[in-house]
Amino acid sequence: MSHPVKIKNALISVYYKDKLEPLIRQLHELGVTFYSTGGTEKFIRDLGIDVTAVEDLTGYPSILGGRVKTLHPKVFGGILNRRENKEDKIQIEQYEIPEIDLVIVDLYPFEETVKKALSPGEPARAGSDGGLGEADIIEKIDIGGISLIRAAAKNYNDVVIIASKNDYKTLGDILTGNGGYTTLTHRKAFARQAFNVSSHYDTAIFNYFNQEDPLSVFKYSEQNVNSLRYGENPHQKGIFYGNLDDMFDKLNGKELSYNNLVDIDAAVALIDEFDEPTFAILKHTNACGIASRNSILESWKTALACDPVSAFGGVLICNREIDAETAAEISKLFFEVLIAPSFTEESLQILSGKKNRILLKRNNVQLPAKQFKTLLNGVIEQDKDLSMETSAEMHSVTDRKPGEQELKDLVFANKIVKHTKSNTVVLAKDARLIASGMGQTSRVDALQQAIVKAKTFNFELEGSVMASDAFFPFPDCVEIAARAGVVMVLQPGGSIKDQESIDMANDKGIGMVTTGVRHFKH
Repeated sequence: MSHPVKIKNALISVYYKDKLEPLIRQLHELGVTFYSTGGTEKFIRDLGIDVTAVEDLTGYPSILGGRVKTLHPKVFGGILNRRENKEDKIQIEQYEIPEIDLVIVDLYPFEETVKKALSPGEPARAGSDGGLGEADIIEKIDIGGISLIRAAAKNYNDVVIIASKNDYKTLGDILTGNGGYTTLTHRKAFARQAFNVSSHYDTAIFNYFNQEDPLSVFKYSEQNVNSLRYGENPHQKGIFYGNLDDMFDKLNGKELSYNNLVDIDAAVALIDEFDEPTFAILKHTNACGIASRNSILESWKTALACDPVSAFGGVLICNREIDAETAAEISKLFFEVLIAPSFTEESLQILSGKKNRILLKRNNVQLPAKQFKTLLNGVIEQDKDLSMETSAEMHSVTDRKPGEQELKDLVFANKIVKHTKSNTVVLAKDARLIASGMGQTSRVDALQQAIVKAKTFNFELEGSVMASDAFFPFPDCVEIAARAGVVMVLQPGGSIKDQESIDMANDKGIGMVTTGVRHFKH
């Protein structure tokens, strides 16, 4: 059944007033009676429209600094009464409670306040830097609003609930097309939207309180929804839940795909390891070219030379502004995505010549420190791998000690290893990737893959360094690396046969350092 309901009485109490006026005027023309509070009541009066203050309805003023305004039987009775229930109807008449057919409420800006405020546990006062403190956050936990939303949504059989300004126009269009009436289908849809708002709000509050001494509970809510062309493959549906507009300014190109986003995530994580001018080229989340040089142009040329074959159709990222000269060189290659902190006007003119090229200007947004994904019939969560060992944290375990440049190359190679699929081995020299073996079922296979690839592009392995994401269970990798020309090896250590690998390095006259930190990436 459609169960049409004509809106006669409306309760309106919102924090944000934008987009509200057209709907108020439309409801007024339909003969709706308004009940309101505080700033919203004044807003309606300033439009020249009559409105009854909630305190006149309840007989109680707003008290406790505004914490209690609408929490009263005359308000909630008007919302929750069942129109077809005889007992409800008797009580409504007995206590002179008006039936409220429409509730328009939004919520205090809790999430926005948290972003501006101090972290949990700080004193309940304004921050020393003038920012907001925890007391300000607590005051933005809405009580009356969330209760009104739940009550109206629960009674969707008889009541319309609008919990977001994004639904004002939708309601207006429905009323226009139905002469001021709504159907049960309309009201249930608005109720679903309202519970989406309330559940997201409660999740944000819980996650704020759950930062210190957290409960082992997984709760996540994201309101921003981006439909993708498809998932990993055309037969799979793809959706991204998140705010890409915060993260990037898209300056050119087609819509981002699922695979683009996976590669972009890997590219951002990798480039953030480097302070010096660095350019990286990624394919399927792994770096096929990366180099650090004095200029971003030289970084690009050197990175491309690492593997110009794999670079075709790749995702490019750098940590310096793209200038015209660099753009002209990059433009010679077919690529999917280019990410940079900024672009000169001249570089944009050059790079925008092909409409499908995706150009992203990266904004300074702090990324979450947690990672999670679906697994079997649940979710797996972990802290991000934020560890990166400095040269001072590399412990020499062989007779040969690393020189200054070798230490720099070991740090460089270790950064790449951390962001390459396991099992992985990285060969590097002079702050450039020579080759890597990734995603192999054995470390020997990964090393041999890297050596073959290096020889394919005529790289001289003599004097190079090797980094491994995990320890060597046997000395075979050390022997193979020494034979290829590697002079210094990095590994976390921790194998019961570490000494065999150390002895092999000493026997071959090469060096080895251990870090004590494994960087698996599955």
